[in-house]
Parts: sequence; structure tokens; C-alpha cells
Amino acid sequence: MKVAIVKHNDNPKEWIKMFDDHGIEIIQKDCPDKKSYIELLKDADGALIYTLPLTDREVLENCPKLKVVSRGGVGVDSIDLSAATELGVCACNTPGINTSEVADHAVGMLLSLTRNIREQDRIIKKGSWANNPKELHIFRTINRRIAGNTIGIIGFGNIGKAFASRIRGFGPKSIIAYDPYLEQTTADLYGVELVSLDQLLTQSDFITLHAPSTEETHHIIDSEAISKMKDSAILINCARGPLVDPKALYTALKDGYISSAAIDVTEVEPINSEDPLLTLDNLIITPHTAGSSSVSRFEGSKRQAENVIRILTGGTPHGLANPEVIKTITINRQKGDKRWEGFKEFQLP
Repeated sequence: MKVAIVKHNDNPKEWIKMFDDHGIEIIQKDCPDKKSYIELLKDADGALIYTLPLTDREVLENCPKLKVVSRGGVGVDSIDLSAATELGVCACNTPGINTSEVADHAVGMLLSLTRNIREQDRIIKKGSWANNPKELHIFRTINRRIAGNTIGIIGFGNIGKAFASRIRGFGPKSIIAYDPYLEQTTADLYGVELVSLDQLLTQSDFITLHAPSTEETHHIIDSEAISKMKDSAILINCARGPLVDPKALYTALKDGYISSAAIDVTEVEPINSEDPLLTLDNLIITPHTAGSSSVSRFEGSKRQAENVIRILTGGTPHGLANPEVIKTITINRQKGDKRWEGFKEFQLP
């Protein structure tokens, strides 16, 4: 068995021992483009992958031996799930591994914006507290509290729930959420009221996004959505970049349609150094690190590798984003397809 690993600066050393212990050969190379990516994966049984290069249909169709690709975290938007399922390739992830980290990050971003922490730090470091204290007087009136305000959560999965649990301690007036796939009985467990998207946009003082990137959620925050928000609203996105239309966000922040925003993700990553969003003082950006910590890094990497090992050895992966692939594999085995020949059947998580 062979496993391909896209060479990365911080690939865990533990991966080598994990695969060695199971007699699995490792192939590891840089992949600056699609051609080199296909070259790496074409003879592999499994692969540990990242957001880039994209694992699209062309890549998957050119890798006839590939049985499983595994990403860290919950997101699988860089994998063509339809093609993977059609071809009999398992797309694995590690759900729940960084729930705490992302929820903490979103709360931290909201606090930084409501309390103007970044701005006060900058002014003090240039000497204003001692030399021009009047410059700090503005913060006596523009700092905001979370207590008494309405929190809106778009996407009420594990991270949305974790955020709600954390933010409740700050005493908001109410916590509302939009999630068309959730029952109110589940939201009740967290003291959250499910509302329509329009209701959430118009009623919320602070809005945080925790939804997956799908066709349905693409640019769920666009110019029309922003026009329904309060001009004092704060927007947080620690989910996926494509949820927010970057041009609409730039215009909204520049022209004061909303108060401020903080994002950990952008539609294109890394964000271009000349992107106009980077010129805005009322926007905080972090480099897709909301899910990162020493704990999530170690455990997430371990589970990412375990997914491949378990699929190839007949175990149960931590997460399977395309469970429909089971049917494809079964049919293909019956047809004598070579991809899964000689490999044990694995179990659904």
C-alpha cells in the first residue's frame, strides 16, 4: 500500500511512524500545480491533502488506484465530492477536532471589535496615553457591550452551538440562529431561537457565520443581505470565505453600511496583498488560523492519518464526507473494478 502526502512545511513527523507501523509506504513531494499533484497521487492508494491543490474531478479521474483522500478539519470544499463518490473514492475529514478553537476565535474577534482593543493598543503604543490623553477619550463612548444585544448565528452545527454556549455568559438580550436543517427542539437546548435569514439579518446586533461552503450558502452575505443589517452591526466570519461577497463587504465597511467586521477566511486564500479589504481600519483579518492550537494540530493530524489507515485496513474512519460512496464501492466490486481489489470493507463512522 502507498500513501501520498503533499509536502508541507509542518507535516507532522508522527505520520511517518504511523504509516510505517502498518507497513504503508509514504510518497511525499511538493505540488506547486495540478500536474505535479496528479503525478504524486496517480499510484497512491490514499492521500493526505490540504486545501490546495484542489482535488477536483480531473485529479481524481487520473488516479485509478486512489481509494481515500483525507483532510484535516471539517471542511471538504476543496474536494469534488460528486466526482469522488462517482469514482469510488472516500473523502474523509476530522469533524469536531477544532470546535473549541474556532468558537473561541469568533468570541475573541467580537470582543476585540466591541471593545476596540486593537485601536487602543495602537494609540497607546505611539505614546498618546502619556502625551495626548485626549485622543483616548473617544473610547469612553464608542466601546460597546455584548450584554443587552442580540446575537445572530448563521449555521448552528457544532461550532455554532459552542459559540452560543460561550457568548451566553456575556448576557446578550437574545441569541437567534438561522439553520434550515435544524429543529427548534435542538436549538432549545442552547436557549436559542431559530428564525428566518431575513429576521436574523434585521434583528441582530452582532452576526457570526458558522455554516459550510455550499452552493446554497455561497455569498449568503452579499449586498442585499448587508442592506438588511443594522448600520451598527458587526459581522464575524470564521467559517468559509465564499460565504461572504468580498466586494460587498468592502463597500459596506468603507461606506458605513455596517460598523465593522472580522474574518479568518477569504474567498481566495491567501488574500492578495493588494486587496482593498486590507486598507480598512474597521476590519480585522487573521490567516485562516481560527481552528489552530497545539492540541487541535496534534490530534487533528493524527486523525487525518488514521482516516487513511482505517479505510485501507478495514476500520472505521473518524469522518466520511461522502457516505454514499459505500454504494459505489459495492457496485464496483461486483463489476470487478480494480480500484478496491484485495482491500477489506471498511465501516461507516
